[in-house]
Amino acid sequence: MSYFIHESSFVDPGTEIGNGSKIWHFCHVGKNVKIGNDCVFGQNVFIADKVSIGSKVKIQNNVAVYAGCEIHDEVFLGPSCVLTNVTNPRSQVNRQALYEKTVFKRGCTIGANATIVCGISIGRYAFIGAGSVITKDVPDYGLYIGNPGKQVGWMSRHGHILKDPIDNIMKCPESGLSYTFKDGNLICIDLDEEEPLPESLKSGKNQYDTYK
Repeated sequence: MSYFIHESSFVDPGTEIGNGSKIWHFCHVGKNVKIGNDCVFGQNVFIADKVSIGSKVKIQNNVAVYAGCEIHDEVFLGPSCVLTNVTNPRSQVNRQALYEKTVFKRGCTIGANATIVCGISIGRYAFIGAGSVITKDVPDYGLYIGNPGKQVGWMSRHGHILKDPIDNIMKCPESGLSYTFKDGNLICIDLDEEEPLPESLKSGKNQYDTYK
């Protein structure tokens, strides 16, 4: 396996790290953690024992991923976002056997300083705005902001608001991929949600404001 661990970081025994992954300054990865390929952990990241993290995950500075969290492929955890694992914590009550499961599905984004209350699921390619507090399940492609977090729209795989439907089809202004609703769920018509982006769409070419 070829991966990088900065000399200031600690990785406990039994952890598996995939090819191409990088763990930067002052991180602590617990025991028996599974980390996929091509992940990047920024400064001061903590990963609890036995957590599973997919491939191509980006965890920015000052993020703690606690027991009970499940991180799928291509998830983005923004700087200082907060994940939890007990709904009703008390210092005097031991609930270490009662950690709640929180699932971050493929490609979702958690914005800087957002808080994810445990026991919920964040859908594929969902987008949680910076500083939001999320207390309920979020659907695929859902755009949520505020405290408590509320849905204000839909986001494409490239992170652009989907709007102005024509014949119930919305197009991403950057990628050109089309989206529609099927059985009440938003789906991408051109590319299955579990498929990686084609090489021609993996690099952004213009800043966000260009597509407003």
